[in-house]
Amino acid sequence: MSSVVVINTGVANTASMLAALRRLGASPTLSNDPRDIDAAPHVVLPGVGSFGAGMAALHQHALVEPLLARVRAGRPTLCVCLGLQLLAEASDESPGVRGLGFIPGVVTRFSSPAAVRPLRVPQMGWNFVGPWQGRAGFWAYFANSYRLCDLPPGAPVATADYAGPFVACFRDRGILACQFHPELSGSAGLELMRDWLAGSGGATPAEPPSAHAAGGRTPRSGPPGTLPRGARASERIRVIPCLDMRGGRVVKGVQFQGLRDAGDPAELAALYESQGADELVMLDVAATPDARATAADAVRAIRRLLSIPLTVGGGVRTIDDAARLLDAGADKIGVNTAAVRDPSIIDSIARRFGAQCTVIAIDAQRDRASPRPAWRVVVRSGTELTTLDAVEWARAGADRGAGEILLTSLDRDGTHAGYDLELLHAVSSAVHVPVIASGGAGGPEHLIEAIRAGADAVLAASIFHDARHTVADIKARLVAEGIPVRAENSP
Repeated sequence: MSSVVVINTGVANTASMLAALRRLGASPTLSNDPRDIDAAPHVVLPGVGSFGAGMAALHQHALVEPLLARVRAGRPTLCVCLGLQLLAEASDESPGVRGLGFIPGVVTRFSSPAAVRPLRVPQMGWNFVGPWQGRAGFWAYFANSYRLCDLPPGAPVATADYAGPFVACFRDRGILACQFHPELSGSAGLELMRDWLAGSGGATPAEPPSAHAAGGRTPRSGPPGTLPRGARASERIRVIPCLDMRGGRVVKGVQFQGLRDAGDPAELAALYESQGADELVMLDVAATPDARATAADAVRAIRRLLSIPLTVGGGVRTIDDAARLLDAGADKIGVNTAAVRDPSIIDSIARRFGAQCTVIAIDAQRDRASPRPAWRVVVRSGTELTTLDAVEWARAGADRGAGEILLTSLDRDGTHAGYDLELLHAVSSAVHVPVIASGGAGGPEHLIEAIRAGADAVLAASIFHDARHTVADIKARLVAEGIPVRAENSP
């Protein structure tokens, strides 16, 4: 078994990486001891959160010099997401903070010209990486607000495209740096990690014949410092099964009432991934009413089998609750009731773990007494109606740092009557972050309607639990309607 040290910076959801390494037969350990970083055959530098927080953690544990010595020597090191960005000289995210400086360039925020539709930031979902030598490329999972657009000198680079090309990954001898999360990128990501563990550093991006004349560097298709445009623009719609949990079992009801057993969470998670699910959401629907925390054991059981992203919510009241779930295997944390009670929890989670880890879950009920279309926020698993306007609350949550909105129509939940399209359109038009449509899916036609109303992702539960449709069936229907989705081995 390969010995791998995963650097424990305190700003990474390391459980997903540890689980992936174990599935590959490696023997990973967490450490922030500089001696371990120096001695380990393989080292992983993961990271989420801000550039400044990442560098502060490295300095705090005296890891900057041993890590720099390691990457300069080309010793096997896998740098993931923020880990890639920390290799640069600086980032616009944290002005005045110096990066490791292993590669030249500054990390910048995603932006789009004013003339086009405002870009959803963070980039949250699957993007096509390539081309790669011997194959057209592969799908990888990204969750980032910032990116590197400067080519690392002499390093073979693969790009992706999100309002313009950016560095998706590069390698330099034993160094493999990925802006995406290979541990959450399904079989393609695990294959990339397996190659790195075996000593190949990952597949080499395809180079035209003229590359050797350019001194071994990947030729550029524009002025110096620019990247060749990727194979495809991204923005693939995500299909997300939801596991509503109670007492360690998946349950389903109507408007959170009349809950019935729907199966074992780990078994269903593995099934849905095999069908092509892009992510999973697990919500403990009884945690808040029962005044307890979400069961971390269920999260661990799911993570052992899962190689796609997992969002977990229910009973998250403090940042320590969020940290506990991330340590158990969650990749994103959903907050609902606690955020309504004290909105500063959104700021706290986003500041420590990053916007891409922070999901504000909104259960909304139509206000039929209002003279105009309006919805009120409902908390405590649908049992307590507030006076808070759902659209304004979504906007406030995004402004506080939430990187995604999970929007559930309580009126439609479990009814199979379709999503509340008016609610969905109102919220997606009001925020700059991705919106997941939830509540009411009865068939593919409802998911199609939600996407056309502005959803960036569509969530469903009973249509999958009851085997009325598979994820693969839904995706095939979306493709037939001209809606772009992730499909294995297809750009």
